[in-house]
Amino acid sequence: MRYDDVSSFIVMDIVRKAQKYQDSIHFEIGQPDLRPSPKVKKALIEAIDNDRFSYTESLGLLSLREKISNMYKEDYNVDIDSSRILLTPGTSGAFLVAYTLTLNNNENLGLSDPSYPCYKNFATMLDINPTFMNIDKSTNYELTIKHLEKVSIQALQISSPSNPTGNLYSKENLKELLLYCKEKNIAFISDELYHGLTYEKKAHTALEFSDDVFIINGFSKYYCMPGMRLGWIIVPKNLTREAEKIAQNIFISAPTLSQYAALEAFDKDYLNDIKNTFKKRRDYLYNELSLIFDIDAKPDGAFYLWANVSKFTDDSFKFAEELLENIHVATTPGVDFGSNKTEQYLRFAYTRDISHMSEGVERLKKYLYNRKARK
Repeated sequence: MRYDDVSSFIVMDIVRKAQKYQDSIHFEIGQPDLRPSPKVKKALIEAIDNDRFSYTESLGLLSLREKISNMYKEDYNVDIDSSRILLTPGTSGAFLVAYTLTLNNNENLGLSDPSYPCYKNFATMLDINPTFMNIDKSTNYELTIKHLEKVSIQALQISSPSNPTGNLYSKENLKELLLYCKEKNIAFISDELYHGLTYEKKAHTALEFSDDVFIINGFSKYYCMPGMRLGWIIVPKNLTREAEKIAQNIFISAPTLSQYAALEAFDKDYLNDIKNTFKKRRDYLYNELSLIFDIDAKPDGAFYLWANVSKFTDDSFKFAEELLENIHVATTPGVDFGSNKTEQYLRFAYTRDISHMSEGVERLKKYLYNRKARK
């Protein structure tokens, strides 16, 4: 692999540029501004006081893996043995484990376009070929069997709810994709990081329909612990030892203090408040931005809006720079997420409170009205 084959993660460049302006309005970064449950902080302090600074076993703390297993039973009614759960440094570590387990050099990983840019970059780092399939509002930004029939892939990666569109895969489509992949011997990888942050529809884990899948999740989004860098992957039972060996070599173990803190992350009442807060933000921003841009669909989950800005620009990157430089409103250009008409889109994250977002919306309205008048 050549280092210049790995594309820039544009949103992080925008975050850095936005720091130049004290009055920046932040729609760019997918990082919740809400704190985790107070119980998490208490558990972290206790771990520090008890000198929990050594490695854990590579699979991670058994007590935390058991809590994750219990969560799948309570939320999805699926039984997952804790031995199948591997704790990782963020979901990034989980992607590396999943791709290493499922693909050899020069094999093909199926991805949607648009999709989270690090999927492609991790594949490139491992000399795996990212194979893109264009999605749009006609299928609610879901991949379907019709997409898969047009490509040759050895593994498929989906994201539900997704980044950048916030769409949720339907139960029926998820089952159909899983059946197709089983028949064609295609490994199935499901990124479920935004589970918990779904607003009207129920999120379904792929584990409800198959045991022979790779599930990725973590504590960064719903649990509001992005800086703790802690994720997990669930692997088929026959691959637990192989997953452990990969982890031992890539990262030894996930951060120990983060694991102890996460033992108290499953605070149901607190998490319900988190979900309700993001739903209110989603409703506000969707209603406001729909007056300015074309929004393909109201997002089902996560905390993103995928806004069509083609009536203002044919270059979302330059448009994002223009908004940042002129009115200090930071957004993420669609081109960060692929090449399927992404020059027509901006991603807005509703990860700040409504008062913050409303200031950004008013700046957008005023600026774009005056911009139109000038032209």
